[in-house]
Amino acid sequence: MKYDDDVKKRLKRIEGQIRGVLKMMEEDQDCKDVVNQISAVRSAADKAIAYIVAVNLEQCIMEEKEAGRDTSKMVKQAVELLVKSH
Repeated sequence: MKYDDDVKKRLKRIEGQIRGVLKMMEEDQDCKDVVNQISAVRSAADKAIAYIVAVNLEQCIMEEKEAGRDTSKMVKQAVELLVKSH
C-alpha cells in the first residue's frame, strides 16, 4: 500500500499531540488535562487506523474484482484488523 499525504499528516499531528502531553507532564499539569489529551491521541490514532484499513481495503477489493476473485475474505480481514486495533 502506498501511504498518502493525508495519513502522514494525521500521524504528524499525533506526534505533536504526544509532545504536548509530555510537556504537560513536565510542567506538572493537572491529571485530568493530561488524561484528556491522551484520550485525544488515542482517538486520532483510531481514526488513522480506520483510514489506513479503509484505503487499503478499497485498493485490494478493486484488484481482486479486476482479477475476477472473491472479495469476502479481504473484507473479513479488514474487519478483524479494526476489531484487533480496539
